[in-house]
Amino acid sequence: MESPTHSLPSLFKQLGLPDDAESIDKFIATHSPLKPELHLADAFFWSESQA
Repeated sequence: MESPTHSLPSLFKQLGLPDDAESIDKFIATHSPLKPELHLADAFFWSESQA
């Protein structure tokens, strides 16, 4: 059975994004904070398949 907990690198890898610590930190710094009313899946930076 697969664990329901996933690491950030594994989630980034699933999204086709660079999954090293530096790239993840840069992505978060570039795209945060989101407006409180904006759902993460609706953010402008996702491709259609990522959303």
